[in-house]
Amino acid sequence: MKKQRPVNLQLNTISFPPSAIVSILHRVTGVAMFFALIFVIGAWGMALESREGFQQVQECMNGWFGKVIAIGTVSALIYHILGGIRHMIMDKGHWEELESGNNSAKAIIALWIVLTIVVGVVLW
Repeated sequence: MKKQRPVNLQLNTISFPPSAIVSILHRVTGVAMFFALIFVIGAWGMALESREGFQQVQECMNGWFGKVIAIGTVSALIYHILGGIRHMIMDKGHWEELESGNNSAKAIIALWIVLTIVVGVVLW
């Protein structure tokens, strides 16, 4: 008996629709925010520990590394909120069709990019 199945699955040839990308990114940003909380809680604890600790955190956050962490964390939060709002709207029965679902996904990605650039300009 010969089975017809793919011999080699090439992942770089698979193209995901925008709605799948938005769903995957929603999960990724949730995980990213979880790990960003480690940095945020550590910095918060260090800042509350002493005056010197506060000054160290302030210096770190005013440096390029702190700004990149802050922009990344806020960007993940923005995307996760936008994706969550989209999912809640879809739970209400809207944007469930293929075209409207893909259009809403593209709008979420575009809005996320614009808001991330605005946050980057403001924080930098």
